[in-house]
Amino acid sequence: MVATMNYSFEIEIKVRDYECDAQGIVNNANYQHYFEHARHEFLEAAGCSFGKMRQAGIEPVVARIEINYKNSLRGGDLFVCKLYLKREGIKFVFYQDIFRVSDGALCATGKVTTVCTQNGKLIKGDELADMLNGYITE
Repeated sequence: MVATMNYSFEIEIKVRDYECDAQGIVNNANYQHYFEHARHEFLEAAGCSFGKMRQAGIEPVVARIEINYKNSLRGGDLFVCKLYLKREGIKFVFYQDIFRVSDGALCATGKVTTVCTQNGKLIKGDELADMLNGYITE
């Protein structure tokens, strides 16, 4: 595992058989679902649910996703999705890594860039930054 990272959050997930393709490995698109699930659980754990953000008039949206596949997961595998968050101008960038529990192998890395909108217009996201204060890595 990558011991030098200062992750803000991690969640253990089990691969479900229906997420695998004919080769018996997790279909590439499911890694994006895993990353999204981890981000949603992180936000909720940080007290920053989507409902709370909407009440504050904030709509976070994904602007870009990059995924690098390293080692395949298979049906029944347990894995841990870890993340940390950086603010880059108006962007909130989630750096996410998936590790297989059985051997610690890095299976995928992701970089998910999000921005905030209000009434359909791009905003700085200072309100979200305030909500996530203490979780944003410099």
